[in-house]
Amino acid sequence: MQDTVTEPHAWDQKEMSFTEHLGELRNRLLIAIGTVGVIALVLFYPSQFIIKWMVNSYFHGITLHAFGPADVIFIEIKFSVIGGIIVGLPMLLYQLWMFVVPAVHPRTRRMVYAFIAPSFFLAALGLAFAHFIVIPRVIAALVSITDAIATPTFGVSETLNFLLILLALFALIFQLPIVLIGLARLGIVSAAFLSKYRRHALFAMVIAAGIAAPDGNPLTMALLAFPMYVLYEVSIWIIVVLEKSWRRAEASA
Repeated sequence: MQDTVTEPHAWDQKEMSFTEHLGELRNRLLIAIGTVGVIALVLFYPSQFIIKWMVNSYFHGITLHAFGPADVIFIEIKFSVIGGIIVGLPMLLYQLWMFVVPAVHPRTRRMVYAFIAPSFFLAALGLAFAHFIVIPRVIAALVSITDAIATPTFGVSETLNFLLILLALFALIFQLPIVLIGLARLGIVSAAFLSKYRRHALFAMVIAAGIAAPDGNPLTMALLAFPMYVLYEVSIWIIVVLEKSWRRAEASA
């Protein structure tokens, strides 16, 4: 009885006008942009050393060339911004959640706090997977193909754009469990639904990998699609366990 009295007060959400919703969206966007901007500024100076380390790690003796005077500065800025998005991803997801959260039950809202640390961990895991597994193999395959018919002369801008796209893609791909668990908690999907449509999901992932692969290489496509599907299957098992705990919590509420 006490729950039925206190619950409406806990969920005390006033109606917002369209203008108020726009103001709320603006504030969330400003916080998100500010977060990325601050992190990008912090990363800008060390970016030159990180980029040099990346070149030495992936290209082993191949010299990159700048075909314009601003190529290096532009790639350092781009590196800093993408780094800001990746490092700031937990805050970006939090701001997105907080914008939609007024329409969600208070018990569901509290789960966002549990998502912050896993989101950061999964982004780091995606970067590690790209660094240790994907990029060395993709670069080796592409250099081997190039060596067969031409002398490789790689531009620093194009090459680092390729690396940054791959790193960003894997940081985002590894957020799939967070997205699916969040959708399940909102009641939009379920473990049974995801299991039923796993073949469709696999087909969609292969298509998405083909579109997202920056070089069009089948190896890159496979290395993009494979972790997506593994994460999809892992998410199903996690949701199965969580659904049981959610049902128990709702039954005892």
